[in-house]
Amino acid sequence: MIRAFAAIALPDSVVRPLTAAQAGLPSGRPVAPENLHLTIAFLGQHPEPVIEDLHLALDEIRAPGFALTLSGTGLFGARRPRAFYARVQPEPALSRLRGKVLQAARDAGLRLPRERYTPHVTLARFNAGLNQDEALAMRDFAARRMGLTAGPFEAGAFLLMRSTLGRNGPLYQELAAYSLIGGSNS
Repeated sequence: MIRAFAAIALPDSVVRPLTAAQAGLPSGRPVAPENLHLTIAFLGQHPEPVIEDLHLALDEIRAPGFALTLSGTGLFGARRPRAFYARVQPEPALSRLRGKVLQAARDAGLRLPRERYTPHVTLARFNAGLNQDEALAMRDFAARRMGLTAGPFEAGAFLLMRSTLGRNGPLYQELAAYSLIGGSNS
């Protein structure tokens, strides 16, 4: 079984300010610089033949490249935060690409749950959520980083990734890359 997701890789020029925003994290586990990415869609856990069908479907996607900018930070989980993240400024081309990825996944036979999508880059995770004092400290920490900006950067490709859960967090492996039209990888 392969736990898969589609993502956009981040250039070093974006990773640097994100790792700086993690400095002094009062709680949780920061995401390692090499694991920072923008998830387009979590695709679930499937047998290898299904992932191969998914790869073929994703390879058929034709979409233009586009620019993305990160601006500000936030927390998922109001009372008991579960993650600290960098916000992605709204970009219609990203929404259209996500729609195409989800349709390709359905065409490949994947059953996907309906979920709200907030484009973001996860900077830190809090396994069991935070207690009241930790949550207050984390909200203050996130508020002090609301001025974070990174980019714009070109999204010239998207990736099919494998996620293997481990004791120290997930390990990611690129399975395939798909160029966007006009992107630097096309």
